[in-house]
Amino acid sequence: MPRNLKATLFAATLFTAALPAAALASGGGMGGMTAPPSGPSVMGSPSQPAYDPASEYQAGMAALQAGKFRDAETHFNNVITVDANDYDTWFGLGLAKAGHGDLKGAQRAYERALKIDGKQIGARRELAITLAKENQADAAKAQLSILQQAAQACGTTCPQSADLNAAIATVQAALSPKTAANDLRPPSLLLVDPERGDATYVQAVRLINKGQYQDALVQLNAALKLFGPHPDVLTYTGYTYRKLHQYDKAEAYYRQALAINPNHVGATEYYGELMVERGDIAGARRMLAKLETVCSFGCVETEDLRRWIDKGPQS
Repeated sequence: MPRNLKATLFAATLFTAALPAAALASGGGMGGMTAPPSGPSVMGSPSQPAYDPASEYQAGMAALQAGKFRDAETHFNNVITVDANDYDTWFGLGLAKAGHGDLKGAQRAYERALKIDGKQIGARRELAITLAKENQADAAKAQLSILQQAAQACGTTCPQSADLNAAIATVQAALSPKTAANDLRPPSLLLVDPERGDATYVQAVRLINKGQYQDALVQLNAALKLFGPHPDVLTYTGYTYRKLHQYDKAEAYYRQALAINPNHVGATEYYGELMVERGDIAGARRMLAKLETVCSFGCVETEDLRRWIDKGPQS
């Protein structure tokens, strides 16, 4: 279990407690999470991306809600320059492109989103609708079939049941000659709600502390949809997958976090611990050397990782 995570349950919200650039450069450990910068972008350096992806994502979602689709597209593209493996960003980019009539671009964005996570209902639904608008009925029906198969496997009691059935009905309407597909407004535009995001994030932390990892993942995924690819949330997600022994997924999220903030203390420590668990002591020592550079004196993350390495892989 992570170190109590008590400092994470801060009173200020992620959006109102923006930290100065110097604090962001070092990253936050799991006991002291950082907040997104308040501006839409930060200047790049050899170790820091040109854009803050969480801020750009939030700006993109706000523009999307306001119907400023080209502005939204710009912001989502900025996120992609830093993190090209975020499902929600590609999905948002698809919605933005569809909003200003670039259906081919929307199709490519949805397809890329589904390559990242083929189980997501939203991108599957929107891809099918877009194909219907492009008069590619057979391709749209193929996407509808995937949704129908998922609904059949899901049954009536799984958490995705209502979303799947709603998506199927929407796609069927788009394929109907009686429906003006251009009038179909996707139901997923109301995603930006900072207060709900903070509550979701804090609830995820509580669930992690209780060892309720599957429930925590639900909250973390919701937080990512609201915050965008924030390295703190990505690190928690990696940690949760690691506790579920899904090490490849854990590594992917740690690497995403470090791509956004290369000096993120929490992601560095927990990635090192994952390496120990997988028997990669040399890799863990590289993570330790990095921590000793960015967080040396009195840094609990450095000492914790050193203890993990000294103990070695645990059976």
